[in-house]
Amino acid sequence: MEERHPEMNYCQSCAMPLVNTDDYGTNIDGTKNIEYCKYCYQNGHFIEPEITVREMITKTTEVMKEMHIPAEQIEETRKFIPMLKRWRR
Repeated sequence: MEERHPEMNYCQSCAMPLVNTDDYGTNIDGTKNIEYCKYCYQNGHFIEPEITVREMITKTTEVMKEMHIPAEQIEETRKFIPMLKRWRR
């Protein structure tokens, strides 16, 4: 059974909403990582360690378009991604 997190979290790499614990990535010891999604982070490592913030924005917006997400929400996400933990300098 999926467990819901009490407040909306977002993946700190791609901005995907982390709605269920099944969405979380995993740490090296197999525990759930509450900062990153399963598409960005598994077994304690980023799946695409060399991806740039620009590439992540492109990848994320393409997925959102395929999901028929409204253009306004896509644009908000484009602006939001550089502020996430993985991309802050």
